[in-house]
Amino acid sequence: MLNDSRQVPESFLDKQSAVQTVIVPPHGWFRFNPVELWNSRYLIALFVYRDFVIYYKQTILGPLWWLIQPLFATGVFTIVFSMAAQISTDDIPPPLFYFSGLILWNYFASCLSQISRVLLDNRDVLGKVYFPRLVIPIALVLSNLLRWAVQVILFVLIYVVYWVRGAPIQPNLFLILLPLVMLYLLLLGLGLGLLVAAVTVRYRDLVLAIPFLTQLGMLISTVIVPLSAVPESWRFWCAFNPIIVPIELFRLMTLGTGIVSWTAVLIGLFLLGLILLLGLGLFSRAEQTFTDAV
Repeated sequence: MLNDSRQVPESFLDKQSAVQTVIVPPHGWFRFNPVELWNSRYLIALFVYRDFVIYYKQTILGPLWWLIQPLFATGVFTIVFSMAAQISTDDIPPPLFYFSGLILWNYFASCLSQISRVLLDNRDVLGKVYFPRLVIPIALVLSNLLRWAVQVILFVLIYVVYWVRGAPIQPNLFLILLPLVMLYLLLLGLGLGLLVAAVTVRYRDLVLAIPFLTQLGMLISTVIVPLSAVPESWRFWCAFNPIIVPIELFRLMTLGTGIVSWTAVLIGLFLLGLILLLGLGLFSRAEQTFTDAV
């Protein structure tokens, strides 16, 4: 073993001294370092893999649950709301109408539910090892995006079946906006999830309320009832539900039906920015003291 550092090659010492990492306590209400997140991209990929393995460990059907859940919900909605309640679907086949809304809503709801518990569920890891705390929420929205992509493939198959049968559906050039729609949903789920995660560090009641609130949110969105069925005098206020704009846009670009106004888009973007800033600010503040509260 070498006892004198002078025996170590100078080139090795130069390389060692060139790599320095200084970790300082977080401070302030808004701590966001994109360079640090980019340097942690491999860790994000590892967390995405971990979420996939843990969630479907010791299951028989595995990722098939990604398809079973929306298909079952679509069948129930078709029987209850279309056949029994006779709720309009804008002349779109009910299974296609409900499935198109469900896959977007499920993505948002999954991101919100999982991110809202990120500090509580990972307190053992976060309290011992340092890495950017936003790594885990970002990994969650990406793993859920993978599930959404699989559900879109099933949506396309259902779409082709109805299109061949002559259903009044038609895609249009608005399809080029699909990446922007998903980016909007990703940031909305991330921002709102971070906001709730910061609050639940001290007030655990919100953790119990999230499942109820997500179910209520689906009922007051356009997953079940199209915006065209809402009285015109109320549609302006519907724009303050930020999930309505991406759902209506997705239906407009794929099914050829949907009501989207510039006013609703601008209100949605304003709410998205506000929620994202509040979420990042409160989460940055909460990560400084969460180990003392959990």
